[in-house]
Amino acid sequence: MKRVCVLIPITRIYLRGLLFIIFSLLFSPAGAQIDRRVQNKPYVDLRPMHFGILVGVHLQDVEFDNVGPQLITDADGTMHEELVVCDADKWNPGFSVGVLAEWRLSSNFSLRCTPSMHFGSKHLTFLNMKQLDPQGMPTRQIQDMKNTYVSVPIDLKFAAPRWNNHRPYIMAGINPTINLTGGEQDMIRLKRYNTMAEIGLGCDFYLPFFKLIPELKFCFGLGNALDKNHINELRDDNLKPYAGSVSSAQSKMIVLTFYFE
Repeated sequence: MKRVCVLIPITRIYLRGLLFIIFSLLFSPAGAQIDRRVQNKPYVDLRPMHFGILVGVHLQDVEFDNVGPQLITDADGTMHEELVVCDADKWNPGFSVGVLAEWRLSSNFSLRCTPSMHFGSKHLTFLNMKQLDPQGMPTRQIQDMKNTYVSVPIDLKFAAPRWNNHRPYIMAGINPTINLTGGEQDMIRLKRYNTMAEIGLGCDFYLPFFKLIPELKFCFGLGNALDKNHINELRDDNLKPYAGSVSSAQSKMIVLTFYFE
């Protein structure tokens, strides 16, 4: 429920505004009821290459597959059963910054590269179902997984024809990432390298001195992002039931970016 409460205000308001612009431009009869205005920077899109900077905010999440009951071998060789459930129980906000390079392929298509850094974290909650507190509830452990991603997305952008000083577009691409952080003795650790698929939409706004481009995109991890060898690196045996509680992880991000060209 918390995830939905955080996500809805960001996506619903932004999507409504962009969809209104897109449909009004694409489906109005030749813009008959829209007055033409003086265009700011009328030839900027004719350049073969565009450069800029970006700043933004994002929400990080990770989805786990829990393994269920596990058999743990103690130091004396005896075995016992553990049942630990892990979940990322909320979307965590973060900050993004980067640069932009865009190559013009045609009047509607362009290829874009946006090397970026994403500073954020993921909040993990572990419930040990075999260990109960005095109230009879499963004991709870928390891990605040810090993440600093360096990403180099390559996106294909399709833009509608420009009308006055705005131009909506959609985009999709692939996003290789490197995670620069990760505690050696964290209960769970993600792989250093991961790849995400991304899809989004935005709109170019042509201002008198520069172009402002707000964009909302959704990123989904491809493959298993869980570092399975991490459990063998733990020095504290009490952490191993938590490290072994999941079999796979898929990273996700929602990114709201503002480009300045």
